[in-house]
Amino acid sequence: MSYVFNMHEAKTKLSKLVELAEAGEEVQIARSGKPAVRLVVSGEKSRPKLGEFEPLEFWISDDFDEPLPEWLDYMKLEPNKDPRSSGHNG
Repeated sequence: MSYVFNMHEAKTKLSKLVELAEAGEEVQIARSGKPAVRLVVSGEKSRPKLGEFEPLEFWISDDFDEPLPEWLDYMKLEPNKDPRSSGHNG
C-alpha cells in the first residue's frame, strides 16, 4: 500500500512514517499536494536481531591445553609430565 502525507502531518507523525517504511510500505511526503520525496529504509541495520547472526566457525588445535614451552621452562617441568601427579601437596 502507498501512503502520502503532507509536510505538516509528516513532521508530527515521523515515527509512524518510519515504522510504515520499515514494514515495507511505500511512504511519500507531499508539498502543496504534490509528492516531493519518498521515505526509504536505509540498507544498514543498527544491530542484528536474535537469530540474524552469522554462524561462527572455529577450530581448536589438538594441543590447546598443553603447557606452553615458556611455562615448562619457568616451572622446570618435563614435557608430558602432569605437575598434579607429582605426589606432593602444594
